[in-house]
Amino acid sequence: MASLQDQLSQLVYSTEQGRIKPEPEAEPIPKGDGIIRIRRETKGRKGKGVTVLNGFGIPQEELKTIAKALKKHCGVGGSVKEYTIEIQGDQRLAIEKWLADHQYRFKRNGG
Repeated sequence: MASLQDQLSQLVYSTEQGRIKPEPEAEPIPKGDGIIRIRRETKGRKGKGVTVLNGFGIPQEELKTIAKALKKHCGVGGSVKEYTIEIQGDQRLAIEKWLADHQYRFKRNGG
């Protein structure tokens, strides 16, 4: 049987060392060429269409701000996923108008 001293010397928890896991490194922001691509997708959504925008080349927090403004302009929902903005429904015309009003360069992809 181990002595009381041996049982107490086994470190279970300590705050002296700080964080045990290293801080996760920030993932790199995909570079954009200055042109925002707009496309409509239905694949994997049970036939429901969404308008997808990518190519901004900015951090996610700024994308969330732009997505919020676009959702308000179109009157629909949406989200930001992996540096792309997804807006519910076929909102390409309304989004193109908003982007043109805010001096963004854009291009339609896929018809």
